[in-house]
Amino acid sequence: MGRRKIVAGNWKMNMTPTEAVALAKTLIPLVKSDDVDVVFCVPAIDIVPVVEAVKGTNIKVGAENMYIEEKGAFTGEISPLMIKDAGCEFVIIGHSERREYFQESDAFLNQKVKKAFEHGITPILCCGETLEQREAGVTLDWIRLQIKSDLQGITAEQVSSMVIAYEPIWAIGTGKTATSEQAEEVCKAIRETICEIYDADTAEKVRIQYGGSVNAKTAAELFAMPNIDGGLVGGASLKEEFGSIVNY
Repeated sequence: MGRRKIVAGNWKMNMTPTEAVALAKTLIPLVKSDDVDVVFCVPAIDIVPVVEAVKGTNIKVGAENMYIEEKGAFTGEISPLMIKDAGCEFVIIGHSERREYFQESDAFLNQKVKKAFEHGITPILCCGETLEQREAGVTLDWIRLQIKSDLQGITAEQVSSMVIAYEPIWAIGTGKTATSEQAEEVCKAIRETICEIYDADTAEKVRIQYGGSVNAKTAAELFAMPNIDGGLVGGASLKEEFGSIVNY
C-alpha cells in the first residue's frame, strides 16, 4: 500500500472569520477527492468557524501553531487542548516564519512535536534552508540537523504517522519554486535520515510534503516524484487554484 497524498493549505495571517467561512465554502466543492487528504491550516481565530463550515466534507482542519503547555499564564498563546477541542486534527510546527520572526529554536520545536503527539494531534513539521545555505552547499547537512533535533525522543510509531514539510525558504512566497529534482533530492534525504534514526519501515510510512510557491502548474510534476507525498501550499491555498492542486 503506497503512501496517501496529503495537500495542506497554510493560510498564514490571512482571512477574518467572515472571510474564512466564505473561502471554505468556495473551496469545498473544488477540493473533493477520495485519493488525497485535504487540510486547511487556519489562523487560531478562524478554527471554530472553519471547522463548522467544513463539517460533513472530506476537509480536515489544522492550526498554524500552538504552545507547549496545556494551560496557564501564557497570554496570547493557544494550547493543544484548545485546538484539539476546537476540532483540529493537524498543527504546523516550525514553519520558517516562526523560526525566523519568532526565534523558535529546534529544542522548543521538539517540545511542540512531543506535545502535539501527547494530545493526538498530527504535526506537520517544517524544515528548509536559506538561499545562502543552498549556495554554500550545506542544504542536506542543515536539513538533517533540523530533522534530528526536532525529532529527539519521538518514537518510530509517532514518526510513521506524522507529516514533514520541506520548504526551501528561498522559494516561499518568492514565486521561485525548487525544480522537481531539487525538491525530490531533499525529500529523499529526509526519508534517508528517518531511516537512519529509526528504520526503513518508518521511513517508508512518513509522509513528506514539498512547500514553496506550489501552484496548479507545478503540482503534478512535483507530486509525481517518488519521495514527495503532497504539498504544503501557501498563497495558492487562498484561491480557487487550490482545487486544481488537490486534484492534480
